[in-house]
Amino acid sequence: MPQAKLHVELIAYTPNPELVCALAGKLCYKGLKIDELKEKIDKKSIEKMLEHVIKAGHLSVLEHANFTFAIEGVSRVLTHQLVRHRLASYSQQSQRYVNEEEFSYIMPPTIPKDKTRIFEDAMENAKEAYKKLLKAGVPKEDARFVLPNAAETRIMVTMNARELLHFFELRTCLLAQWEIRNLANKMLELCKEVAPAIFKFAGPPCVTQKQCPEGKRSCGLWKTIPGARLKEW
Repeated sequence: MPQAKLHVELIAYTPNPELVCALAGKLCYKGLKIDELKEKIDKKSIEKMLEHVIKAGHLSVLEHANFTFAIEGVSRVLTHQLVRHRLASYSQQSQRYVNEEEFSYIMPPTIPKDKTRIFEDAMENAKEAYKKLLKAGVPKEDARFVLPNAAETRIMVTMNARELLHFFELRTCLLAQWEIRNLANKMLELCKEVAPAIFKFAGPPCVTQKQCPEGKRSCGLWKTIPGARLKEW
């Protein structure tokens, strides 16, 4: 059974997401009719409007832009965390219908090289137990109970820009679990390629709010950011 590697693609997004969100902001702040909205709006004015609404906390206008990601090479440990972000749509590969006899897996980097055999043996034992149950006539939906959290899964995720900013705030933090942090950083990288003005200020709270909310658990990154402070518990 091979180890799986993270792979993320931004497969679809709202056309001209920055323009759409900027027009929504312009509609709110200007006394304009619908046919007047697109007049005198260029790249500079779009960026200015987006910076204004983000800094002002008027994030509802960002909900008009959606982004859809196809994700593979992640564990069910990760997706259990991911689906806690409820303002999103998810479609995940089913262990009920898909045969998992040769599942790939994700191995945590904290496992020492001289201990990887322990992990690999556990994966092999789970695979063999799964196969034996299927051979005994147990349905896939019940045989899957022996599969590990490390088993690779694939998932499609759609979030709007506002929820993505919230997701990045929580999951790019250095205290986030390593696997979902890697995913969040890759998703942010892809978002910046197509909507740099929206995601210009995205990142952990020490970056976005100039405040670390982690108290004594803080990683200390806030100390490197001018004007940032630690929120005491």
